[in-house]
This record gives sequence, C-alpha cells and structure tokens, in this order.
Amino acid sequence: MSKRPYKAVAFDVFGTLIEIKNSQSPYKKMMKWLKQQGRKPQPNDAAMIMSLDGNFETIASYFGYQLPAPLLAEMNNDLQNDLKHMHAFEDSIPTLIELKNLGYKLAICSNAATPYGERAQSILPPLDTYAWSFQVGANKPDPLIYQHFLTQMNCQPNEVFFIGDTQIADVDEPQKLGMSAKIIDRKNGESLLDVLQPLLKK
Repeated sequence: MSKRPYKAVAFDVFGTLIEIKNSQSPYKKMMKWLKQQGRKPQPNDAAMIMSLDGNFETIASYFGYQLPAPLLAEMNNDLQNDLKHMHAFEDSIPTLIELKNLGYKLAICSNAATPYGERAQSILPPLDTYAWSFQVGANKPDPLIYQHFLTQMNCQPNEVFFIGDTQIADVDEPQKLGMSAKIIDRKNGESLLDVLQPLLKK
C-alpha cells in the first residue's frame, strides 16, 4: 500500500458539515439595534463577535451597551430557533467516522459565535482537535486559527487536507500556509465524498 500524502483532514463547519435552515441571525439583530443607538458599524464587527467567548449581554457590554430586556428575549428566542434547526448534512457524520477509521486525524477550524460552535460540536462525533474562533480568539483567515489546530495535532501544513465552503478562508489561506485545500459546493449538491474521494480509497 502506498504511503498516504496526508495525515489529517481539517473541516470548516457551517455550510460544510452542518446547515442551519432559515437562520434568524440574532447577532445581526443586535448589530442593527446598536446602529440605531448611534454606534457606527465597523468592518471587523462580525469577526469580533465570533472571537469573543460570551453571551449576548457580554458581547453588547464589550461594545459599550446594555441590551433592553425585550430585545434580549427576542434574540435568545431566535438563537434557540437556530440551534433547533441546526443539522449535520446527511453525509457528514458517516464520512467523519470513515476517515477516523482509516486513521486520519480530524480537526474543526471554524468561525462561530459560542452557542453555535458548542451546539455543532454536540451534533458531530468527537474529533481530534477544535479551532473555534471563540476559543482561539482569532477568525479565519487569520493564520493563528490554522496554527492552533496544526500545533494541537502535531502536523505539518503539507500533511493536512482542508475542506470548506469559502474560497479565501477555506482554500486560499490554507494553501498559502502549505496545506492542500478544496472547496465544497453544497448548494449545487456536491458531497464530501466528491471532494475527499482520493482520501477515502482504502
């Protein structure tokens, strides 16, 4: 049997392994309210939210505001709705199990607000390491978040195959760091098997 070119596979989560149907986007609601209060939106607002490990109140206070109780209740309701409608794509769990059985190390590398990441982690089978933006304190495509899982898995970039649904964060930056990377187009019916075929050959 020829030596495998990769030791590990790293995955983006949302749009790659998991989907949220009809997302209510509670964080967008909060940012809209902050704008109404006179706060000027900043280009890195979304990145900031996903790199802070905390609830709505914590994040609002970071921006210097206190959320009114009705808005907070509405956002928590939206959040519960999103978490309830979060599902793994049909092929995600079987493929992760198969890769694990074939001896690959598996990593998650994903931008997510805390509750979304925690819920996603509970849906998926246990993997070797996790580089969540809210835990690492950095978002893709910041090299820090990729370095986190490389260090945790004790892998060189050229030993890792990265898969995700966003060109810059999941293909361009991993390739720049020396990984192999491929986009998955779930909207057009592409499956993990389509993308990972070379790795799944026994």
